[in-house]
Amino acid sequence: DGSSAVLVLGFESADHPLGPWIERAVELCRDHGGAVTSGPRLHEGDSTGQAEGGAAAWRQLFLQAPYLRDGLVALGAVVETFETAITWDRFEATVERVLAAANGAVRDLCGAGSVTIRTTHAYVDGVAPYVTVVAPGRPGEQVRQWDAVKAAVSEVLLDAGATITHHHAVGRDHVPWYVQQRPDLFGQVLAAAKRTLDPAGVLNPGVLGL
Repeated sequence: DGSSAVLVLGFESADHPLGPWIERAVELCRDHGGAVTSGPRLHEGDSTGQAEGGAAAWRQLFLQAPYLRDGLVALGAVVETFETAITWDRFEATVERVLAAANGAVRDLCGAGSVTIRTTHAYVDGVAPYVTVVAPGRPGEQVRQWDAVKAAVSEVLLDAGATITHHHAVGRDHVPWYVQQRPDLFGQVLAAAKRTLDPAGVLNPGVLGL
């Protein structure tokens, strides 16, 4: 209902029991004010090693997500997920700024839409927030709308010191902000390798700003 966040927590292993791991994780969640509405539950894989029950349902939805996105785009929607990484001390402020920028861009450019945020990877020193945008596109202007939303989010990430991407590579969409974050020496080394190994510039021109 929007009043709380949902944590989907799971462990997997092929060679040791998971019960103690899950029980400890649930205990930690409760210690920090979390409410465990069901479980924990253990799902054993079948003879092929495939998960069953809730784990299988989650996996299937995860694999279907890109196809759902492509279907919505084919219908004229503006749909995309932007991922980043940020240190814990700047996480909350950055999330607030990103949501404000994304919602503002969606409202101004599309008139309406949905902006959600989730964290997919967590580490000792930081976390990876993912922002998903779904909004109605105007015929013939969807790419311009997408570019504008992408730029609004990326400018905030750059200013906040967050990475322009987490692990989905650096393609042409990320280059304007990537080259601002990349150390000059690292860029020079990449350019030197490019000149030596690809003097004709036929290998992915424009990617990584090279």
